[in-house]
Amino acid sequence: MSTKILVIEDVPEMSDLISMYLEKEGMSVTKALNAEAALETLKTDVPNLVILDLNLPGMSGFDFLKKFREEYNNTIPVIISSARDGDEDIIEGLGLGADEFVTKPFSPRVLVAKVKANLRRTSEISDAAEEFYAFGDYKLLLNSCVLKKGSEKIPLSNKEYKVLEYLTKHEREQLSPEKIYKDVWGTEFGDVTAVAVYIQRLRKKIEANPADPHFIKTVFGMGYLFEN
Repeated sequence: MSTKILVIEDVPEMSDLISMYLEKEGMSVTKALNAEAALETLKTDVPNLVILDLNLPGMSGFDFLKKFREEYNNTIPVIISSARDGDEDIIEGLGLGADEFVTKPFSPRVLVAKVKANLRRTSEISDAAEEFYAFGDYKLLLNSCVLKKGSEKIPLSNKEYKVLEYLTKHEREQLSPEKIYKDVWGTEFGDVTAVAVYIQRLRKKIEANPADPHFIKTVFGMGYLFEN
């Protein structure tokens, strides 16, 4: 399975150049011309690394990075590639969770070397070193907050991960929507129907037949029960 790189760059010529060098190294590249398109891609495809420009139309690179770290993933390496080389930009980017800052113009070969170095560092943290919960063909990695099916990463939002982790930690317990909401959202006040929405999202991602779930079962009149 090839390494997946998401390149978020609004200049097509630059995006094509970066992609060409990465693909020569056997990597699979998905290109997004803006942050909104990148976020849409993340709903169905999780990359191994992100290359991010800051000066994007619409949502800025900084805003994308903040949302990506908060809602999607805290462990996937992000390399910022930008003509903005002021100390403030570098400090803000690293502070928001970027792993590296590469200033334009740059050598594509140097960028590829940095991509490889970041991927190596990530792969050194093996699944075996992590606490995990296994169910069916899935592994929920509890340190890096990642769901995997074999070697494939299943995209989960931050809240989807938290709901799934909560269910697995309370395996075979009957859980009311109110209890799940209170414990996961951290409040008793709010729209409890959000629980049903996230349960449906999770079923679509982990159940062979979401209409007849094997893992996340509905206990009528009570709530939900996770069964391995």
